[in-house]
Amino acid sequence: MDRVDSMPPRLPPLDRGDTEEAADAYAAAPLLNCLLREAAEPAQDPGVFRLRASGRLLRVRGARRPMEPEVYAGGAWHRLTHPELVKLTAEELRRDTGLSNSELPAEMIDSRDAVAALLTARVRTRPPEDPYLRSEQSLIIGHPHHPAPKARGGGPVTSWLPYAPEAYARFGLDLLAVREDAVVEEGDTKALDALGRTPPGYRLLPAHPWQLDLVGARPEIQDAFADGRLVRLGRTARLLWPTAAVRTLYAPEDDLFVKFSLDVRITNDIRRLWRHDLLKMRRTDEATATAFAAVPGPAAWLSDRGYRTADFAFEELAVLVRDGLREHLVPGATPLLAAALVEGFDGSPLDRLTDPSAWWAAYLRQVVPPVLEAFARHGVVVEAHVQNSLVAVDADGMPVQALFRDAEGVKLLPGVTRAAGWERLVYCLIVNHLTELAALLAEHHPGLDPWPAVRRELIRYDTERGLPEIADLLSSPTLPGKTNLLLRWTGADGADARYVPLPNPLWEGSS
Repeated sequence: MDRVDSMPPRLPPLDRGDTEEAADAYAAAPLLNCLLREAAEPAQDPGVFRLRASGRLLRVRGARRPMEPEVYAGGAWHRLTHPELVKLTAEELRRDTGLSNSELPAEMIDSRDAVAALLTARVRTRPPEDPYLRSEQSLIIGHPHHPAPKARGGGPVTSWLPYAPEAYARFGLDLLAVREDAVVEEGDTKALDALGRTPPGYRLLPAHPWQLDLVGARPEIQDAFADGRLVRLGRTARLLWPTAAVRTLYAPEDDLFVKFSLDVRITNDIRRLWRHDLLKMRRTDEATATAFAAVPGPAAWLSDRGYRTADFAFEELAVLVRDGLREHLVPGATPLLAAALVEGFDGSPLDRLTDPSAWWAAYLRQVVPPVLEAFARHGVVVEAHVQNSLVAVDADGMPVQALFRDAEGVKLLPGVTRAAGWERLVYCLIVNHLTELAALLAEHHPGLDPWPAVRRELIRYDTERGLPEIADLLSSPTLPGKTNLLLRWTGADGADARYVPLPNPLWEGSS
């Protein structure tokens, strides 16, 4: 068999070329990452993998973002279209699990079509001037190891595109007034009251317009409108910007984040603010805020400080209030979404790096110790993956601070066992976060090995503060890789993480 060109290929540029071809490539990359991680093993030739269930050979170009998939049949390589790749994936999973699933292939197609719609929308829309907002709205690939990261519930494009961060959307909130005897709230929600005025005897309840479109016709909500428990007040004059999470919006003038229920499956879950999560949110957030207040250095936690909703639509109309950025940022620093650094965006400090080793060491010093410290001293497992992590840089683009968010994803010991918490921490921080950024740096700077610096930072923390799990991490030949493809195929709950062993680049025997 002929061999693949060893030069790392790049996905097609987003600002030119054929939209359909680009959509195929950008949708195929995360799906291929899943397929190769969860259902294949490397063959002898570079870029060639054997699918375990069928034994078929699959060839790709590129490692970090695989592309141009081909299957070997009849003595020759045959290029796969995106629909053919989806079909191949479904066949492999049926063989592997003995289960059928018609929903996930439809999501894969929906995700690809969403990418095409986003690319088309970007042609006629300018990105935000603010670098932080630009980073939040930059993710065309999204989760690099999910089979359908851009699926939007299968609805028509017109239902979701006006609210898509990837299309540089911004919009006003629908304002509702809830009669006081129907309000349910906990924590500090007073920031919501500044968004509008209500009639006497009512409290303000902002709503995401897309969510109100999805749930507004339900009988319990229609009844509340009919009997006066719920009143429409119009929309906010100020526009809010959706962040990478889609359902979390930022109001720059007010320096306020608000997070809503959204009855749409995005990656693994229906993104509703579930009652059980809201009821434990204050305890979780307070424990995390306390931990970060005690962490040495400038690291910060963006607190989910309260929620408000209506008793007749507790989950559907819930809104969460999150800390803004300004009170936490070190002076002169610019926050950027870590996921955007991985994927790339206009203005990324990585585009002008002259000394990647110094930048990487500074990045690790800001990101790694706070997560380890919260775990070691306070039993707090922060979900420090790239979409929950912000890294603030100075005027020269050097990392000077890390900020973390999302109490919903935090686990507390002993609510989970120490072993399970550590596994989750390693997956989020090492596999999902540092591995992705290390691969990008190595790709852009040939000759750079990013992993000795990670080992040094872990050893430094263990020496200075002490954490026995670090020695085990450095001596383990494998790391836990989450199986998002199999989770979705088998219909498992998104929180029910399952892992496959991945080669550990921190292991001394790996070099």
